[in-house]
Amino acid sequence: MCRLNVRAAVLPAVSLLFVAGCSQEPAGKPQQASRPVVTAAGAVRSQDGEALFRQFCASCHPDGGNVSDPRRSLRGTVLRSNHITTADDIVRIMRNPISRMIRFDAATLPDRDAVAIAEYVLTTFK
Repeated sequence: MCRLNVRAAVLPAVSLLFVAGCSQEPAGKPQQASRPVVTAAGAVRSQDGEALFRQFCASCHPDGGNVSDPRRSLRGTVLRSNHITTADDIVRIMRNPISRMIRFDAATLPDRDAVAIAEYVLTTFK
């Protein structure tokens, strides 16, 4: 009976640690203050793509890689081989992931911020 109670307590604790390890914000990095970014179209973004990428993506995609599936990195050659060539393509995948990626809906990540991340990915990880 005691062993069953230990298992019942350990399973939720391990699950919580696993989920916390895949949080949307990397631990140990201080938050930077938001700064407005003006796009070519003149729209102001609340944060730039790099800051948003660090906040939402870097824990699973450090340096443009992919911790859960190294074959699906954010490198330009990999993206192009998967027919991902535009910011809209990346946003579509953020909204409806095709693998183990966390889904980022518009309530979690507004369109303007999702586009900022996508543009950052396309220009940084060429």
